[in-house]
Parts: sequence; structure tokens; C-alpha cells
Amino acid sequence: MAVIRYKPTSPARRNMSVSDYAEITSATPEKSFLVSKNKTGGRNATGRITVRHIGGGNRTKYRMIDFKRCKDGIPAKVASIQYDPNRSANIALLHYADGAKSYILAPVGLSVGDTLISGTGADIKAGNALALSDIPVGTTIHNIELQPKKGGQIARTAGAFAQLMAKENGMATLRMPSGEMRYVSLNCRATIGQVGNLEHENVSIGKAGRKRHMGVRPTVRGSVMNPCDHPHGGGEGKCPIGRPGPETPWGMPALGYKTRKKKNITDKFIIKRIN
Repeated sequence: MAVIRYKPTSPARRNMSVSDYAEITSATPEKSFLVSKNKTGGRNATGRITVRHIGGGNRTKYRMIDFKRCKDGIPAKVASIQYDPNRSANIALLHYADGAKSYILAPVGLSVGDTLISGTGADIKAGNALALSDIPVGTTIHNIELQPKKGGQIARTAGAFAQLMAKENGMATLRMPSGEMRYVSLNCRATIGQVGNLEHENVSIGKAGRKRHMGVRPTVRGSVMNPCDHPHGGGEGKCPIGRPGPETPWGMPALGYKTRKKKNITDKFIIKRIN
């Protein structure tokens, strides 16, 4: 995949770039896996805005992705690779030998016509899914479960991957995409390879309109608000924060403030943090 950069024919075009979508082989999604999405505008069940800057956007439907990969021993052929508006990674449509179909995340190197399989005995090949106990140490993996049979939760974005570092005492040591070292049960499953669409991070939005198409509304800086609206507001001209550190509109510390529970029950699984 490559990134297409536009000529600066207008201020918006000057910094805009898009993917060439060379990996996409079909623009028609499988209708049986489409689910309607209701727009929330960032509001919860009581009508209050709990997440700001959400609203509008193009109408899209959710694609049901098979994160569990539990059809063991049944070969599946890659029918097409498609664009998914709900995630940065592309998705692949699989046709199983028993007639079933499913969507999976498309890893690097996957192409139409390839045959994939999951379960014990599967080859160490990009797109195959196995338990961590069956994967050799040093292998690059993605779509990793944190609990057996719950479905993949780790390394699902475009270009993401983790590495299997060691296996002992029923636990696998993984180097997470963040660099954190963590224990995961050997009974959990993972998919071989790295998530595709590697150039996604190099795409420049270029203009505000493209963000509006994604359902993202404008963000106003706190420093240009009034003191009654934001802790950073007020003053004559451009002013510093005027506080020990930056804060959210509700007075909570921002930018680096740790929100993880100090006595989290999963702390015992984390070997080395990134900070």
C-alpha cells in the first residue's frame, strides 16, 4: 500500500494525502455481516453529553468481525479484502469449506486465494490462528486474547503487532505494542503476523471537512474560553495556564495524569511497564 499526496491546488489540498487502497479487492460488503449503527452525538441514555466532539458524519454500518477464530480444522479461502469504515485496518472475507463465511482482520501479506485455518496443527503462517502454547517463541502475532474464548482484544489496529517472548508455567510473556511486557495464559489464542494497512499512520487528513465526515466535531482550546468555562480561560491576550499543570474543563489533571487503579487485580500480569 502507498500514500497518494495531492498537489497544492488549494489550501486544503496542500497537506492532504490518501491511501491508494491497492489492497482492496472488493467494494461490496457481505450483507449478512452488516449491522446498523445508531448515532449518539456523544450522549448517554439520559441525554447528557458524556463524550464531546462527536456528531454528524457519513452514515456507516458496522461489520461483524470474527475475533474468536473458533472454527478449528476447517480451511477457509480468502475471497476478498475490503475497506472497513469502523477501523484503521482492512478486513478479509473468508469462505469456509463448510459453506460458512466470516470477516477477519487482514494481516500483512494476505492476498485473495490464500487458504487459512485455525486450531492446533495450523501452520505458522500469516492469518492462521492458534493458541499461544502452539506458537513458537519469537513469533509476531496480533488479535490476542486476554482471556480464553473471549476473542482477540490486543493488537488490532493498523500495523499493530506483539511478540511472543517466552513460555513457562502455563503463561506466555508478550511484548505488547506499547513496549510493555505482560503475562497472558497459554490457552489464549492469537493470529500470526502483523495487522495490515501499514501506511495508515502516514495519511494526512489535510482539511477539517474530512474530520466532519468521520463524525468528529470541532475542538475549542481552553485558553480561548472564559474563566467560567475552562480552568485555562481568561486573561488579556495569550496567557499561560496559570496553574501547576494543564487541566481538563472539569479541573482534573491532564496530559500525563495516571488514571489506572493503584490496586488493579491485573497488576500481577504486568512484568515491565513502559513508564
